[in-house]
Amino acid sequence: MEKPKKVPTISNAEWEVMKVLWSESPKTANQVVDTLKDKTSWNPRTIRTLIGRLVRKKALGFTQDQKDKRKYLYHPLVSEREMAKAETKSMLKRIYGGALNVMVANFLEEERLSKEEIDELRLILDKKKNELDG
Repeated sequence: MEKPKKVPTISNAEWEVMKVLWSESPKTANQVVDTLKDKTSWNPRTIRTLIGRLVRKKALGFTQDQKDKRKYLYHPLVSEREMAKAETKSMLKRIYGGALNVMVANFLEEERLSKEEIDELRLILDKKKNELDG
């Protein structure tokens, strides 16, 4: 049986870098800097440091640019879905002791949901229940 991939824990700032590369990759560090300079007030050196951290954490990989050997092209090694799933599990464990029902109950008490959202949640729960019954 294949061992599940270890998904790294990343900071909020690192998430911003990952979002750039999830939306389009591969990109050079300069392209990532150009994308983020309009969205953030970060110094280009800060963004390059974040890219380096993400490479060390194995969230990003890189290849050498074939046209310009001095440049590297960065790409995600972990999908946004995998990362979101890992973050959700971590938050659930940290805040709710792993009790999903308590988290959902707290969320539902605090949030206003449309009829469509309630119907969607009901479908998801019904599907899960059928999996257990079947």
